[in-house]
Amino acid sequence: MDVSNILASHAAKFQTTNVEKDIAIEVDPGYLTTADFNSIDEESYKWNLEEHLQSLARDGTQALINALFSLPTASSPEGPIAQLPPPTTELPRAKPLPKPKPPTKWELFAAAKGIQKKKKEKKEWDEERQEWVDRWGKDGKNKQVEEQWLTEVPHNANIDHDPRKTAREERKARVAKNEKQRLQNLARAAETTPQESRKRDIERTLVQARTSTASMGRFDKQLEGEKKPRGIKRKFNPTETSADDERKASLALLTRMESDDKKMRKESPREGNIVNVRKAVRHASKGEGAIALARKGEDGKKRKGRR
Repeated sequence: MDVSNILASHAAKFQTTNVEKDIAIEVDPGYLTTADFNSIDEESYKWNLEEHLQSLARDGTQALINALFSLPTASSPEGPIAQLPPPTTELPRAKPLPKPKPPTKWELFAAAKGIQKKKKEKKEWDEERQEWVDRWGKDGKNKQVEEQWLTEVPHNANIDHDPRKTAREERKARVAKNEKQRLQNLARAAETTPQESRKRDIERTLVQARTSTASMGRFDKQLEGEKKPRGIKRKFNPTETSADDERKASLALLTRMESDDKKMRKESPREGNIVNVRKAVRHASKGEGAIALARKGEDGKKRKGRR
C-alpha cells in the first residue's frame, strides 16, 4: 500500500510558513520584537486599512514565531521553553549617564604616589575560633578585643582602666573619623570655581529681576543664551457654563454661607443672633473712646484759642 501521499499531506500541515518580502523582516528574539522596513502599499492602505494592518501584523508575528522555533530549547514541567539570546536592538536610556564621582583626597594622593588599591576580603581567619569570621559587623574581628575574656593591661595604666571600654571608644573614634572624612570629601566635591559661583549668582539675580515685573519677564528683552522665563498662568472660569455646573456652584456657595452662619452663631452669646455682639460692643467702645478723645482735643484747642 502506497502511503506517500498521506504522509506528504500530513507533513504539509506542519510545514513552516516563510514570509517573503523585498526587505527581510528584522527579528530580535531577545526583545520579542520585529521591524518591517518595507514601503507601504498605498493602494491596499487606502482601500482597506484594517485588512492591510492585519496582514502586516500577521507577517511580523509569523517571522517572530519562526525565529523562536529555531532557538535551542530547555525542558520544564510546563513543556519545552526557548532560550532567548541577548537582545541586539539598542534602546535609548531612560535617564542620562551618571556623572563620574570626583576623586577623594586619598585617591588623589594614591594616584600621585602610585599606590594601587588592594581589595580586602570580607572574611578573615580567626586562629582562636579556627573559623572564618567577618572583618566588620555584629560579630566582626574588630570587636573581638571588646568581647574577649582576657586582655593584657599596660604597666602604666590607671587603676580604673577598662580594656573593653577603651577598645570601644577607639572603635567609635575610628568610625567618627571615617564619617568626618566622608563629609569632607562630599564638601570638596561640591565646591565650585569662583567663576561658576559668580555665574550662578548672576543667573539668580537675573531671574529675580525678571519676575519683579507684572508680566513675570515674559515681554522683556531676552539676552543671548538666556532661557525664556516661565510665567504664571492665571485660570479663569468660563463665561458660559452648563446648568448642572451652575447648580453645583450655587449649592457650594449656599453650603459655605450656611457654615459661616453656624460659626457666627457659635461665637454669638445669643442663639439666632448673626451679629457677634461681643465684637460689636468692643468696636463700639473703641469708637466712643476715639470720639471722646477727639472732643477733648477740640475743647482744648478752643480753650487755648480763648486764652
